[in-house]
Amino acid sequence: ALTLEILGHTEAEIKKHVEQLTELVGLTGKEDLFPSQISGGELQRTVIARALASKPKILFADEPTGNLDETTAMQIMDLLSEINEMGTTVILATHSKEIVNQIQHRVIVLENGKLLKDEKSGQYTLQ
Repeated sequence: ALTLEILGHTEAEIKKHVEQLTELVGLTGKEDLFPSQISGGELQRTVIARALASKPKILFADEPTGNLDETTAMQIMDLLSEINEMGTTVILATHSKEIVNQIQHRVIVLENGKLLKDEKSGQYTLQ
């Protein structure tokens, strides 16, 4: 809600948008909880919701699954895929071979600032 308040939205707009975002990320009913009261996966969902509040055209996700168990990581990846399908470009930075191989979207490999690979439907491969 703070992001929307800063952007100058009315209280009614904020309430509606917060409801939409919490539903999208699967946190309905947890809007008033503190960070210490929710799980790591729920914290990550909160960060994603906050990032989406300003309706960005591009969402940068830097290791969004880094500290999560495999099941929760895949739920976060499903959420990011859904966000992408809704029209937001998602740029994901990860070291996870499993995630790269499962989603099979465009893969760009950079090393020391140089482009090593750019594939439309890539896999994780060692160089």
